[in-house]
Amino acid sequence: MQIGANSLLQEMQSLNGQIGTSSIQTGIIRQVQNTSGSDFGQLLSQAVGNVSELQSNASNLATRLDMGDTSVTLSDTVIAREKSSVAFEATVQVRNKLVEAYKEIMSMPV
Repeated sequence: MQIGANSLLQEMQSLNGQIGTSSIQTGIIRQVQNTSGSDFGQLLSQAVGNVSELQSNASNLATRLDMGDTSVTLSDTVIAREKSSVAFEATVQVRNKLVEAYKEIMSMPV
């Protein structure tokens, strides 16, 4: 069986039409558009706020699960904890890179 380039291209285009614009792509585009014209301090503050919100959501879900709330599942709680953990680790890495860059700039001879 031989697959022609045209039929493969048509199949890919039809799949792309079925998928449409995914919510992930729209979210990324929306974030990029929201950041145009913002200063770095606002972006950093917004990122820290998002991390804080994820951590409080994870804590809230864990508390509700511990109290026996049947609307909260263990998988939702674990996923929320992991999201907050990854976001926190990413924030720490960004902070480390900023401190490293600051130290490097300060050690440059003038």
